[in-house]
This record gives sequence, C-alpha cells and structure tokens, in this order.
Amino acid sequence: MDIAGLVEGASEGAGLGNKFLSHIREVDAIVQVVRAFSDSNVIHVNNKVDPKNDSEVINTELALADLQTAGKRLENTKKLLKSGTIKGIQQQVELLERVLKQLEDGKPARLLEYAEEEAEILKELQLLTMKPMLYVVNTDEAQTSPAPLVGEEGDLDINICAKLEAELAELSEVEARQYLKELGMNETGLDKLITASYELLGLITFLTSGEPETRAWTVKQGAKAPEAAGVIHTDFIKGFIKADVCSWQDFIQFGGWSGIKTSGKLRLEGKDYIVRDGDVVYFHINV
Repeated sequence: MDIAGLVEGASEGAGLGNKFLSHIREVDAIVQVVRAFSDSNVIHVNNKVDPKNDSEVINTELALADLQTAGKRLENTKKLLKSGTIKGIQQQVELLERVLKQLEDGKPARLLEYAEEEAEILKELQLLTMKPMLYVVNTDEAQTSPAPLVGEEGDLDINICAKLEAELAELSEVEARQYLKELGMNETGLDKLITASYELLGLITFLTSGEPETRAWTVKQGAKAPEAAGVIHTDFIKGFIKADVCSWQDFIQFGGWSGIKTSGKLRLEGKDYIVRDGDVVYFHINV
C-alpha cells in the first residue's frame, strides 16, 4: 500500500492526514522512505535535506494519533471500571496508562514489553506506533559514507538510491547484474528491501517443486511442517503424515527429487519439524 508523505499536523487532519492514517492502520508493518539525497531540481517541503528531522515529524504524527486512540479507550475503560462488573478492567487501565506515558515521552508503543494478554488487547486498538518500522534512506548515487541512522532502537535502516534503482529497471537482467558489479554491489535495492521486510515481519520462504511448477511459499519463522503445508491448502494440516525435505542448494546440485533421493541429502521429517528458510519440501498428505 503506497501512502503519500504525511505533513506536520496530519494527526489533526492537516493535508489528507486522517485519511492516510486510517490506511496505515490496516498494514502489518510500515516502511518509511526518508530523503537523504541532494538535488536542487527536487523540492523539499522544508527546503532542507534533514532525514532525521523528517522521520521525527512522521513519528510524532503517528504518536499523536495513537495518543488520541489510547486516550479515548482509557476514558471508556475507566467508566467500566467504576461498574466493577467486568473482569480484568483494572489491568486494562494500567496497560493503557503505561502506553500513554510512553507516547507522551515521545517513544513508540512497540518499544515496551507486553504480556501475551496485553498484546491481544493492544491488537484491537491498531496503534500505529505498535507496527514494526523499516526506514529506507534514499541516498545520492555517489554517496560513499553511511547515511545517518533515523530510526528508534530496534528498528531497521537500509540505504537505497532510488535514482539508481530507476536506472536498473530500464536494463535487462544481465545488464543490470553487470552494472551492479561495476558499482561494487551484489544486490539491487529492491532485493535489499525484500530481505529486510521479511526480517522485520519474521517471515521465511520454503519451496515446493513438482511436475507443473516450482513455487515459493511464505510462513512465519518457527512454523512447523503441518502449518507450512496448510499454507498450500488448509486441509493439508489435518491430513499431514510426513515431509521429504532438503535444502534448495542440494535440490539444484543433485537435479531435483530423483537425484536427491539417492544423494543421502534427503531428510524425512514429522509433525514437529520446524521449517527452515530455503527448504524444499514434498508433503505426504492423507486426503
């Protein structure tokens, strides 16, 4: 979901702030693109390039929006507390007060530690500062020194030159790889962004390969084999029997399933197997 940049005052409706903020509530994570390049032909809203300040403006607006959300919930929860009829209301009040203090101190809610039941309560609120944040610092082509860090502790920062990415998009795959090699780079900004996004969300990729196609599937880190099978079809969870597993490197080296079966690299795994990033899997299912 591509959302235009927020301006100061967005939490109070400046620009199209409220509309954009409502869109952000639906996402799993936020990627904040911050300008660090210099170009007199590209106007900056504040007439200066200051990535740290730009990110602080955005984060302040997100925090102000959360202050409104959490404050309203706290007010309503305190009313319920007076009735004394609902279990766990006191704990909710204490949680919301802790979150409000964090936001008032100018820090995102995600930096606090929460018990499992507290995390479930906050999930209902869809707080913007609870979402994982990735900063993409848009640098100059010739930038040799690292761009300034703009995120909070625990957030991810990566540097990408959008101008270079646009140039690479115009080239063939072979030409793009050669150009990257000349620049001393081994991956595109897009590859870097995908890898960082998977890390941010705690995701891994496993593969299946058969007659019709080879396909990649995405699951959460720590997913067990039946759960991974369920990504392909929900019926596979109950019908799971076992899984043939190997690494993608071995799968390629030995020429697919036929070669893997005689290589000694094939592993037979059961229901408790935790799927690894890059596994090639053949699921045995009772249908």
